[in-house]
Amino acid sequence: MGDPAPPAWMAAAARKWLEDAGAIAEDGAGDGRRAFNALPLFGVRVSLAERGRAVCSLRVPARLTDADGNWHAGAIAAAVDDVCAAAIMSVEGIIKVSVHYDISYFAPAKHHEEVEMDGRVVDRKGRMTAVTTEVRKKESGALVAVGRQWMTTSRPKGYQGSKL
Repeated sequence: MGDPAPPAWMAAAARKWLEDAGAIAEDGAGDGRRAFNALPLFGVRVSLAERGRAVCSLRVPARLTDADGNWHAGAIAAAVDDVCAAAIMSVEGIIKVSVHYDISYFAPAKHHEEVEMDGRVVDRKGRMTAVTTEVRKKESGALVAVGRQWMTTSRPKGYQGSKL
């Protein structure tokens, strides 16, 4: 990407955001604001969150599978969205919102299979950031899904939040 290295706090915040989501899903703690984000990240293990990249893995839980034991497509899409957001957070320090999102599915992942999600920032244009996440079966490397997004923020750069 050619940009200077982002501050270390951004990578730490991205890792914590992903890890906390998985923990909220496991113990049901929290105030419910992140419950939707937490559910698809149940049991997530973060191996990398820095410099525009977020890599994590999880075992597909039964509660996120369909009647045939396949990881539900909606749960995959939600997990990919979260990993994309963490990749961006690792270089920009904020969570952005999706303005365009598409996902392609290649193979099912079954209950108890371990998958790895690798999110990468691929381009930035003003407040817009392009990011992709590949989901692969950890044991075989088989491609499960690829998500591609453009994400943005509605807050101006340097926004410090409400002063109330």
